[in-house]
Amino acid sequence: MLTRRALLMHGACALAAIAGPPPFLVRAAGAAEARGKILVAIFQRGAVDGLSMVVPHGDAAYYAARSSIALGRPRRGDAATSLDLDGFFALHPALAPLLPLWEARTLAIVPACGSPDVTRSHFDAQDYMESGTPGVKSTPDGWLGRAAGALPADGATPFRSVALGARLPRVLRGDAGALALTSLERFEVQGASQPAVSQRGFESLYREGVRDLLHGTGRETFDAVKMLKSAGAARLTPANGADYPRGRFGESLRQIAQLVRAEVGLRIAFADVDGWDTHVGQGADQGQLANRLRDFSAALAAFARDLGDRLADVVVLTMSEFGRTVAENGNRGTDHGHATAMLVLGGGVRGGRIYGRWPGLAPEQRFEARDLAVTTDFRTLFHDITTHHLTIPPTTPLFPGWTPAGARLGLFG
Repeated sequence: MLTRRALLMHGACALAAIAGPPPFLVRAAGAAEARGKILVAIFQRGAVDGLSMVVPHGDAAYYAARSSIALGRPRRGDAATSLDLDGFFALHPALAPLLPLWEARTLAIVPACGSPDVTRSHFDAQDYMESGTPGVKSTPDGWLGRAAGALPADGATPFRSVALGARLPRVLRGDAGALALTSLERFEVQGASQPAVSQRGFESLYREGVRDLLHGTGRETFDAVKMLKSAGAARLTPANGADYPRGRFGESLRQIAQLVRAEVGLRIAFADVDGWDTHVGQGADQGQLANRLRDFSAALAAFARDLGDRLADVVVLTMSEFGRTVAENGNRGTDHGHATAMLVLGGGVRGGRIYGRWPGLAPEQRFEARDLAVTTDFRTLFHDITTHHLTIPPTTPLFPGWTPAGARLGLFG
């Protein structure tokens, strides 16, 4: 009989005596032998203003619609103006840390991307984007959860799919299972179908019961805690001079980098960052939005630097539920819109390019006469990444009800 005392005294050896080698040890060996491609998905919750992130300075209607919050046209040596990319589009100056990634052809931009659904509800639009089924509220799982289930099972570890946060997000729900972690250092691990199981190694896990430890979700959580200890992920310090900004988002990316570098079998990671709902006092080169973008870009740039050559196996995708109105409102902010800008950076990306068709910002070109129109369905972008980076077969139904026939942006060679 496996007693609490035996578990605490002998740990993995006690498990081995009745169940053979703990599966995390076998899985860790498999992960070290064959490194898989990794997708890191980042959700900018609150509807980021894509027209300020990626400024269409070549479209005169942009300046006509935004008298106080428009970003200045690029001027060499002027840090308050936008940073030219291709003569038509520019980065917000707060995104300057990303410019070297663009110049190195590691960063690509899709500036008029979004959902075909017309809702302007944050809750509904986020739900649709995470489920991958615009307009359908009954979808039980998320598109990343379905993607995880489509990955090869051989060598899969408890860290195949991980979210940085206290709760498992909608996007990772599915039969494949996933973990939500708030802190590698504290081993606060939450399984997909249980409340927080944490924090003190064997002793706290034992309280879940030996039966749960050896079967199902309890066992997966036990494996995850043991694997983290074995790999020493939490002890890895940022490499190559990477300096993450303080705050939850920077900390999330730092810990994802630790999981990547520790070779624990990570294939899909998710993090989110809020604060993008800029109805009042949005600002231009300085202010509320600029401060958020500064932290956002510094964290992304630190992540890329931290990974170094390992970035060749990683793609980072940013998304937001919708964009903002073309015209500023009476409070020098913007209201809920339609299309926004999404970023793709990392290994294999044909960067230094703008993807998708620009619809224009003149009043007659806008969606419902007020918003940037969607010309790239977000499912086209996501499908391009799952097919050509994660190498999931293109016919896999990751987005129920949608047919990807001919839908390719060409982000990958």
